[in-house]
Amino acid sequence: MTKVYPNATAASSGSEGVKLCIGGGDPAVLTVWKKSLLFNCSGFTVFDGKGNLVFRVDNYVAGNKGEIVLMDASGKPLLTIRRKRLSLGDNWLVYDGETAANPRFQMRKHLNLLSSKSLARVSGGSSSSMRKAMYEIEGSYSQRCCAVYDERRRCVAEIKRKEAMAGVALGVDVFRLIVQPEMDTPVAMALVILLDQMFR
Repeated sequence: MTKVYPNATAASSGSEGVKLCIGGGDPAVLTVWKKSLLFNCSGFTVFDGKGNLVFRVDNYVAGNKGEIVLMDASGKPLLTIRRKRLSLGDNWLVYDGETAANPRFQMRKHLNLLSSKSLARVSGGSSSSMRKAMYEIEGSYSQRCCAVYDERRRCVAEIKRKEAMAGVALGVDVFRLIVQPEMDTPVAMALVILLDQMFR
């Protein structure tokens, strides 16, 4: 079976047509597999460059569709993602751990048909006083070709297609998440989960 996680050669190879983000240090290169490790679950399994499990999402088929928990490799909840009720459009709130108060940030699907490049916007918290813009996501999630820009228009994370060592295409269920040092990797993975909810 083809390895889905990165290795030194595959992780350093670039994809055509996508500019690699440049930051102040080495980026974290993760392999995201849109598959749960548990039977009868949907979700994600995320590996680092050495093939170690770093994040997982296990959503039971009959579970709550409006709540997703991002966990570390041992199953400790890092972030909880909840659909915002009674809001116009596709709007989600992200909380630390399993809390349900004081969201860390929110993400809203971009609905402007005149600007198709922008997929979603991320802002701080849920109250109007906390709605400071944090990130804007551009590109195509269905093609696994997206870039995350911060408020200063610096590219801080990217989603890219991944190929196996022999040049075999792995499909859209296996892709790379490249995260610059300026961004927390759990936050970047939460954005991937949200894009999947909005554009699957």
